[in-house]
Amino acid sequence: MHDYHVHTTYSDGSLLPRMVAAAEQAGLDGLGLADHCNVFDTEGARAYRDAFGFNLDLTHERRRRAIERYRDRTDLRLYDGVEMDYHPDHEDAIDEFLADAAFDYAIGSVHQLDGANVHDREHFAALSPTQRERAVETYVDRVVGLLDSDLFDIAAHIDLVERNPALRGLLSENHYRRIADALAASQTVPEINAGRVTREYGDFHPSEEFFETLVDAGVGFTIGSDAHEPQELLECTDRLESTVEHRDVPIVELGL
Repeated sequence: MHDYHVHTTYSDGSLLPRMVAAAEQAGLDGLGLADHCNVFDTEGARAYRDAFGFNLDLTHERRRRAIERYRDRTDLRLYDGVEMDYHPDHEDAIDEFLADAAFDYAIGSVHQLDGANVHDREHFAALSPTQRERAVETYVDRVVGLLDSDLFDIAAHIDLVERNPALRGLLSENHYRRIADALAASQTVPEINAGRVTREYGDFHPSEEFFETLVDAGVGFTIGSDAHEPQELLECTDRLESTVEHRDVPIVELGL
């Protein structure tokens, strides 16, 4: 099994050697390092990068050298990936950066809505029901835009709003179908993502109901633990293997 979505200290994860060691212990065949990256040229985005140290746009070559060194020390296939923030207003900047950086693959994700991170419970809990519904509609619009852009190989946690209790349950069957139709027409593949399986949310992305809609549309998947710590990777690997078998997930090879 190949896990294409783990994080290191090049964004908000653990040390790269520790993540590689955990992947070896988990019995994985391949591991993709896909640290967060944002190239939006706005004051808010710059402040966010400075505050949280999400500077893979500046450090990806250094990380690539580290990956190359570890390729000689492990039987794992190591991949030099990236998780890029997506916004329709910044497609040109994303395209230019990805072409120049030449990662093995790129994961696209939507994290920002209404000027806040999707995970911000306090922000979205303070909104009216109508405003929350609009936020989820905007989220779906942006996921569809991400897929239509064909900038990415993988689409991350495509129902991320489910992690936030204030937004949970607002995705509808119509939303599922919109995203499924966009995926069917795109080169981008969604992932089975375990990023909150071991935490309060306790489920995979996409949800089982959403998953069935995608499979009916002929969509395949990659696998991603979205792990930030070694123990999380170990725990998620077992659960991913189980859900892949239980759901009979159609796996897509990236051809790397």
